[in-house]
Amino acid sequence: MRVIICGAGRVGYGLAARLAAENNTVTVVDLSPELIRQITTDLDVRGVVGHGSHPEVLKRAGVESADMVIAVTYSDEVNMIACQVAHSLFDVPTKVARVRAQSYLENEYNDLYSRENMPIDIIISPEIEIGRAILRRLNTPGAFNVVSFGEGRLQLLGVKINEDCPIVDTPIKQISDLFPSLHSAIVGIKRGDEIFAPLSDDPLNVGDETYFITQSAHSTRLLEILGARDDKARHVVIIGGGNIGSFVAKELESISGMRVRIIERNKEQAEIAAETLKRTVILNGDAMDASIQEEAGVANAEMVICLTNDDKTNILSAVLAKKLGASHTISLINEVSMQDMQSELGIDMIIDPRASTISSILRHVRRGRILDVYSLEQGRAEVMEGAVLETSPLAGKTLQEAGIIDGVSIGAILREASVLFPTPDTIVKAGDHVVLFAEKSAMKGIEQMFRVSSDYF
Repeated sequence: MRVIICGAGRVGYGLAARLAAENNTVTVVDLSPELIRQITTDLDVRGVVGHGSHPEVLKRAGVESADMVIAVTYSDEVNMIACQVAHSLFDVPTKVARVRAQSYLENEYNDLYSRENMPIDIIISPEIEIGRAILRRLNTPGAFNVVSFGEGRLQLLGVKINEDCPIVDTPIKQISDLFPSLHSAIVGIKRGDEIFAPLSDDPLNVGDETYFITQSAHSTRLLEILGARDDKARHVVIIGGGNIGSFVAKELESISGMRVRIIERNKEQAEIAAETLKRTVILNGDAMDASIQEEAGVANAEMVICLTNDDKTNILSAVLAKKLGASHTISLINEVSMQDMQSELGIDMIIDPRASTISSILRHVRRGRILDVYSLEQGRAEVMEGAVLETSPLAGKTLQEAGIIDGVSIGAILREASVLFPTPDTIVKAGDHVVLFAEKSAMKGIEQMFRVSSDYF
């Protein structure tokens, strides 16, 4: 696939790295010569210095033969115009734009993105993606990560294994016999700095961050068995009243008995949030000030969510909130090196906005029949959902016969209305949806598993 990425920032760099590693032909466009020099030095990609929405720049980037244009610059307007130019002048088949301003995304303006108006095939909103990730976490207390698959029928739950967990030191293959009501499969483990697909003989150790695939209806029961379930938060403090903070607060307002307060340093932004939200208390002040956090009721809050534009503010305000008595904290952190300090700082969940955006875009970029994908640990592993066609090497074989490659573990199979947690003897059928975990080293082989032969078209 020939892909042009407009924007060489964090998201553009991450996308380029992933797509180039999978043998796509990638060209990156950016106004900054320094960013282009860095990305072409680090990665096997071509770079073009210039404005991503200018026709002559896109032409130099090879837009006439491109299969896809992905516009992820810092400007919504540049991203939208780049897609318009790619369609109107060069007839590029697929156009993807990152759009952050919520005013462009109101339901009443959906017609804006039709082929007759502004032909953008896929709109990615980082704010909404991040907001939804936080809401999933709030709805499933006890898990440090929650992602839905199979149209909500399955969930990926990240659970940290503590000393009281009843399955500590138990080989994975024995867990289903001991707890037949788990309705789940362990697909990935992060142990220290390593994340891997476990073998059936592998035990769970105290401190492991373990990824389960489970039926959504059984998530609460799974967390109870593991000793990880918490009560749902009813008092939430949000630090940062921008797009993400306001989106989360608006969603929480619809929950009966929920108390939400926002601390916003910028007076103008605080006033905007106050006009938008109905039941949320807005405090204009600095969240780094203990007296402001105390006024917001942080000491009695079950959850403090730090969503400002500054990593250091999000980190330090979360640390302060814990010191004041908050039960749990979530911090939005862009810088990868700071994300690695999570356990030392006592922050319960890190939100990586780049990973959320990249995962959203990769859902639409994968070849074959990959329907959904979620990135873990800065791209060191992925969980994905793939559709099995008659041309797939999986179809009609048991998982043992199919020879699943190393670094991959199958979590569940969706077959019409049924959810199967497979064994080596499970036969995969055409039409099944398979949810699996893959280490980075195994990702090139995944598309082959769900490949579409030429006669399919």
